[in-house]
Amino acid sequence: MSRRIALPPWLAHALRAQRGPVPWSAVTRGALAAGPLLLAAVLLHRTSLGVVAAIAAMLAGVNDRPGSRRSAVRRLGVPAAAGAVGLLVGTYGGEHLTAVPLTLLLTGLGLVAGGTSAVGPVASGAGTQLLVAAAIGAGMPVAEAGWQRALAFLAGAGWLVVLRLALPTPGAIAGDFRFDGERDAVAAVYDAVADLLDAVGGEAAGHRRAALTAALDHAQDALTGPRLRRYASSAAERRLHARYAAALPLAEAATALAWAGEPVSARAAEGPRRLAVAVRGDGGTGPLPAPSRSAPALRALDDALLRAAEFFDRAEAGEQRPPARRRGPTEILRAALGSGGREYGLRVALCFGAGAAIAQALHHARWYGEHQHWYWLPATAVFLVKPDLGPLASRVLCRAAGTVLGAVVFAGLAAVLPRPEGLIALVAVCGAVIPVSTRHFGAQTAVVTVLVLALVMVGGEPQACVSRIGETLLACALVLVVGHLPMTGKRGGGVRARLAAAGRAAHAYLDHVLGGSVDRGERWALRREAYRTLAEARTAIALAAAELPALARHTEGTDAVAAVLERLVDTTTACAVHLDETGRLTPRHTRQLEDLTAELERAGQRLQLVVPRMPVAA
Repeated sequence: MSRRIALPPWLAHALRAQRGPVPWSAVTRGALAAGPLLLAAVLLHRTSLGVVAAIAAMLAGVNDRPGSRRSAVRRLGVPAAAGAVGLLVGTYGGEHLTAVPLTLLLTGLGLVAGGTSAVGPVASGAGTQLLVAAAIGAGMPVAEAGWQRALAFLAGAGWLVVLRLALPTPGAIAGDFRFDGERDAVAAVYDAVADLLDAVGGEAAGHRRAALTAALDHAQDALTGPRLRRYASSAAERRLHARYAAALPLAEAATALAWAGEPVSARAAEGPRRLAVAVRGDGGTGPLPAPSRSAPALRALDDALLRAAEFFDRAEAGEQRPPARRRGPTEILRAALGSGGREYGLRVALCFGAGAAIAQALHHARWYGEHQHWYWLPATAVFLVKPDLGPLASRVLCRAAGTVLGAVVFAGLAAVLPRPEGLIALVAVCGAVIPVSTRHFGAQTAVVTVLVLALVMVGGEPQACVSRIGETLLACALVLVVGHLPMTGKRGGGVRARLAAAGRAAHAYLDHVLGGSVDRGERWALRREAYRTLAEARTAIALAAAELPALARHTEGTDAVAAVLERLVDTTTACAVHLDETGRLTPRHTRQLEDLTAELERAGQRLQLVVPRMPVAA
């Protein structure tokens, strides 16, 4: 009998790739972004600015993920603006500062960008582009002024944003062009509610509840992106917002049923599934299954289903703004300046600053030969130090393998392709492949390596495959060393900060429910924040657990705290539903709350976590 070999977590992560259908709309945008921009610049004899614009379009393409048009504006636009600032600072710093002051400037940028990255995914993308663009500005000298390069960078990223807003996606042509991602996101919430109801009482209920949280997060982000007007500008948009709001009590009731653990009839899931079909088709619900009101949670489910049907049958809906995420200035500063932000900021500053210092030393020692560009090493270090791309050892392995593969492929293509037209076509092809390559860090690295080497050669530099491989290996060694250096304070600050944020959100949610407030909109907003922060903490814990043992040991036991928090938020949801139906809690609810709050306090003391003291039901 053959025995299956268990791979270490970091290696298993390096070999794992995401699955899913090919995002043809993103592929089309990628093909129309960097390549055509570069071609236009070459025809206008402004090749160097075209290279900068193409790099910006490439970086925006990495962030061009599935979602609504409105959320894409923030996801692509904020990092692009940060990249333009970084390019401006790097260009003027490279022109007017010597090696030592320039290294100090870049190190300071790394400290700021690293701390800011702890705020959230968009802030992380902005911090990354700030540093990468600063390295390019300082290490890729061109004739144009810094402000011209910054405008070219904004134009390159802005072109991809225009493509994202203007081009239809598959399925949008048949329906409403404006609400492709939003409508799918809201329908997915109803499908997730139905899946959870099907799993009530079974082993899959926990995973289905997590999937419901992810669907709600995605829909909330899709509907609450930036807008020109404060309120929805059309009846179709107001109707879609109302249908999302109608899904919140359904999700609450389904979670309460999952907490109770008693299987429900199969017809309970039929209603949400019919609502999902109605959302996708922008139509009415049709007949719904007969109610079953034998328990408070089932009564809450049926009441929510009936209220949703009323929203769906109305020709005109009032403004129902989705509960937006509660992130005020205080919360943002707490994330950036807290233990997680300080630890990550210091590590980014060390990697980026040391990378810039080493690259400049090698550049002045003419290790690069005739190459004038030294940005690759510090830019590579920026990507390698990002924990959201996977465990450290996995990132290093994927980056090294991807760079070698990309350099070898480009060397072969550069020997046969005509210049510059063949290289411009190669840039367009790589831009189209980027949305697919983002499923694996190594594949993404290989595609980006080919694209950047082609851009550099179009810009007039000789072939740089060998030096790029050497710089990448140096960056890998640098980040491995810095990643294992002892830091001030307790290690695992990022995980602990996210757990603390989840604890604060759970505290606020429980306090609201037990306080007897009748504001359901506030309750749903607090519930959304509690589950969202908990999901973020779970993701950070899973990545930290897959690190090498020397790093993974610093976050041991945090998954148990997250599990307690998850049960506490589920119990709070069940309490909220039961209080709505009966006005009082059962002994089971009270006992569960007391046990979980006590267990959470013990776990927090054991791991030295700052977890707020939870209110306990009387």
